[in-house]
Amino acid sequence: MRASVSLMAAPVLDPTSTADRLAAAGERVTRQRLLVADALAAHARQITAQHLYERLRKREPRIGRATVFRTLEALVSAGVARRLEQDGHVYGYVACRPEHHHHLACDRCGRVEEIDEGYITPVAERVAADLGFTIDDARLDFYGLCAACRAAEPTG
Repeated sequence: MRASVSLMAAPVLDPTSTADRLAAAGERVTRQRLLVADALAAHARQITAQHLYERLRKREPRIGRATVFRTLEALVSAGVARRLEQDGHVYGYVACRPEHHHHLACDRCGRVEEIDEGYITPVAERVAADLGFTIDDARLDFYGLCAACRAAEPTG
């Protein structure tokens, strides 16, 4: 993709299910990978690999820690999930829809909201025009406080 046109990715296939998205990315589709993906999607906020593993072990006691960690990386590679950096160089993971997008990540409650490419395209187009840089991909995450956490702050 080129910034002068659009940053929206044009997938070769139009994968919608997790299994289709994994397969389209050349990743193996296994029961455990689908289980991890479903658990990640069910969690409304970003979650660390360790916390996701602990949650999964409660209902799937035989799942291994390494399996969860490796699966999260496979999901990121396939575009099914996104890795977001948290304080202390720890990663949080969040399930993602197939369309190219960016994130707003709340540092307090862990809520992650996807934002449309329309917010970023004008910036990318200006960078391309002003600096003569051809942009092939962009991943932009904004960190701060969500509206709910901001509203809960004491005024004074």
